[in-house]
Amino acid sequence: MDFEPSARTKDYLERIKRFMREHIDPVESRYREEVNATCDGGDWKTWKVPSVMEELKARAKAEGLWNLFLPDAKLGAGLSVLEYAPLAEEMGRSFIAPEVFNCSAPDTGNMEVLWKYGSEEQKERWLKPLLAGDIRSVFCMTEPDVASSDATNMQATAVVDGNEVVLNGSKWWSSGLGHPKAKIIIFMARTPDTGGDRHHQHSMVLVPLDAKGVKIRRMLPVFGDYDAPHGHGEVHFDNVRVPLSNIISGPGMGFEIAQGRLGPGRIHHCMRCLGASEKALELMIDRGMKRTAFGKQLLNLGGNRERIAEARVAIDQARLLTLYAAWKMDQVGALGAMTEISAIKVAAPNVLQKVVDDAIQIHGGAGVSQDTMLSGFFAQARTLRLADGPDEVHKGLIARIELAKRGFSRS
Repeated sequence: MDFEPSARTKDYLERIKRFMREHIDPVESRYREEVNATCDGGDWKTWKVPSVMEELKARAKAEGLWNLFLPDAKLGAGLSVLEYAPLAEEMGRSFIAPEVFNCSAPDTGNMEVLWKYGSEEQKERWLKPLLAGDIRSVFCMTEPDVASSDATNMQATAVVDGNEVVLNGSKWWSSGLGHPKAKIIIFMARTPDTGGDRHHQHSMVLVPLDAKGVKIRRMLPVFGDYDAPHGHGEVHFDNVRVPLSNIISGPGMGFEIAQGRLGPGRIHHCMRCLGASEKALELMIDRGMKRTAFGKQLLNLGGNRERIAEARVAIDQARLLTLYAAWKMDQVGALGAMTEISAIKVAAPNVLQKVVDDAIQIHGGAGVSQDTMLSGFFAQARTLRLADGPDEVHKGLIARIELAKRGFSRS
């Protein structure tokens, strides 16, 4: 295996770095200030996207820095997962860069689902405007009333009724639900009449956000922050009827689609975590060398130099593991890289959480404010230890695969 970035990756990476340095870094603080000034708490109906975002997106699209995640040379950059990984890391240094390049979750995963599994009609109606950045999307999987770490617990239903499918249930932590441009939901639910096994009884259904019976109940704060103008909401589906053709790849295919969706998405998340870790480490070093206490620079007090060294070791270890997972996925697919994908899903967010925690300590009170990026990075790390499967589920999967290698059954 060879983790040397390809010529295409090097070219895109240099262009992304320059774009971020010249256009994103100078306005990121202003973007957040405008969001805070115009978004009234959890009332998503008041939320607005600062105009600078559309300006940046237009510039990025014009420069060909657009849809870089999609391994399709006609619709995206045509990069492999391994080739895209360093680009995701660089974007992870900023809260807004992924959206600027049309590479932000949950849109990337939803676009990949439509690209890989969608019908021509679904692609025309929903994939094209998503790829153009004209609309945003939502993914509804987690439910408030069951332990969603076991997706077979899902209670929401998608029942086929003639030429329609009827949707009922409650979802929450539906990311992007509050965005003014959110137009389409991918809703995962049980379809009990498929007759399949426990992993062929779920479907993914495309649901317009304005469909009758779709009711947004509230936005959920993460450590007190509503993450406007995107938001993470609770939404209820009350006898929502959509055409049968809105089911992606047919009834009972939900789990298969989910595995195809989550594999690349987890690698994207992990690489962005590493970019955030690098940024946090830089902030920690700069703060620690510019501030003094008790007659010394902060980094020369206590064990702070050791913390810097430990951060470097941990970040580089996690990066190598993530690049290996990306390489293996390219070689054998997500199912063949299950151990590696689960391993990075545990490793990368935990590395970010530890590095950010140390950086916050060096920053003192400023570290827990919104004057720096650190509180946002900490929230990102802590939530990613739950999102796309909690640490315990991924560790359990790794252990099961290891036991199987020695001939021991699942029990």
